[in-house]
Amino acid sequence: MKRLLIVTAGAVGFLLGSRAGREPYEQFMRAIGQLKDDPRVQARAHQGAHLVREQAPVVADKVADAARTATDKVTSAVSGSTDAGAADSRQENADDLVEQAVQFQKDHGPKGPLP
Repeated sequence: MKRLLIVTAGAVGFLLGSRAGREPYEQFMRAIGQLKDDPRVQARAHQGAHLVREQAPVVADKVADAARTATDKVTSAVSGSTDAGAADSRQENADDLVEQAVQFQKDHGPKGPLP
């Protein structure tokens, strides 16, 4: 029953779309082009891109902190050891891995202005 409703809706949409012709599509695309070229829209897009560029390091730091916290929890849960030296060594290794991941993202992440 559901399938029949979907097929019927698709057929009706196709029929109405084919009767309307290409003109509504072209009108829609012209309106999108005008909106995209509007200076107010361009200004807002540049503001948004600037905000993203400014906040990217803050977000990266927060993600790194969250990764460290998760690593600490997992390390302490898995180790279950009271050996402080071994736990410190594991923590240093985990911190190094997190720092490597953050640096990799900085090196290989998006660069330049956003569209």
